[in-house]
Amino acid sequence: MSAAVEPVLSLDGVVSGYNELEVLRGISFDVAPGEFVTVVGPNGHGKSTLLKTISGLVPLKQGSIRINGSPTITKPHAIAAMGVAHVPQGDLLFPEMSVLENLLMGAYLAPSSAEIARRLDEVFTLLPKLSDRRGQIASSLSGGERRMVGIGRGLMMGGTILLLDEPSLGLAPLIIEQIYAVIAELSKSGRTILLVEENPARVADLADHLHLLGDGAIVWSGPPQDLLASDELLATYLGG
Repeated sequence: MSAAVEPVLSLDGVVSGYNELEVLRGISFDVAPGEFVTVVGPNGHGKSTLLKTISGLVPLKQGSIRINGSPTITKPHAIAAMGVAHVPQGDLLFPEMSVLENLLMGAYLAPSSAEIARRLDEVFTLLPKLSDRRGQIASSLSGGERRMVGIGRGLMMGGTILLLDEPSLGLAPLIIEQIYAVIAELSKSGRTILLVEENPARVADLADHLHLLGDGAIVWSGPPQDLLASDELLATYLGG
């Protein structure tokens, strides 16, 4: 019998929040190597807080988080060094830096210039528009282009799991399709992805597993298509 595969990410009874405010209440799930897991739920119910807790930006109050079997440390830079690449909600670029400079900011943990060059080539292959825009100042990019730079900067970290926080937020429908086409290619390449999203239909054909978050707790888990088939769950948690 073969040994069980160690999860890339394992959450057990995670409770977190801001000061005295408790936002997440007992979150537990695993993400296996190469798996695409999505957490969906209404705005304000803890999706972004979940990713920030994993990456150390929000303190863990109770429970445990493990990366590749090792417990995480409290400092965000130490968690990043364990292989967690967090692409936050919104742009959050360095606006007066070029596209290339923004991408290179994600490679500060790379072990060599050769590895930086390899990652950069990978990003430009996946996102060829960024190669064309490499010298352009970030503040002059369109919303979709800025979002792609954010994803590319996350890829430059070379981590073992990519955390994506609502990459479709605030974008036009056509641009959302382009962003999710990129995410689909990342998934096909074998990357381990944990994504949060408000609309489960956007991940229906992508995610291996889906967790529905309601009031800081997981209220349902299963295949995306099963959630989309449940009028009751959609009406109760996602407005129909």
